[in-house]
Amino acid sequence: MKSAFGIAWVAGCAAFSATALAQSGAEVAKSKGCLNCHAIDQKKVGPSFKDTAAKNKGNAKAEEQLTAKLKSGTGHPKVQASDAELKAAVQYVLKQ
Repeated sequence: MKSAFGIAWVAGCAAFSATALAQSGAEVAKSKGCLNCHAIDQKKVGPSFKDTAAKNKGNAKAEEQLTAKLKSGTGHPKVQASDAELKAAVQYVLKQ
């Protein structure tokens, strides 16, 4: 009984830690320097988030494709971020 409780407690702590450390897409975009080249509603060095969202509207694979682009550095400078951070940032951009 004690070992079952211990396992459940550890699993609960791990789930809480992952949730507590999760950042919003806006926070990731800011902390990873995305706003140096992009803005929400105007072109800077790169396209605005709104333009990117509009371009990818209706594309069921947009999230996957943009995440892969950021991760690999193909067509965009490589972003040093975890998969969860990249996913959050891409979801944020696509909701603009």
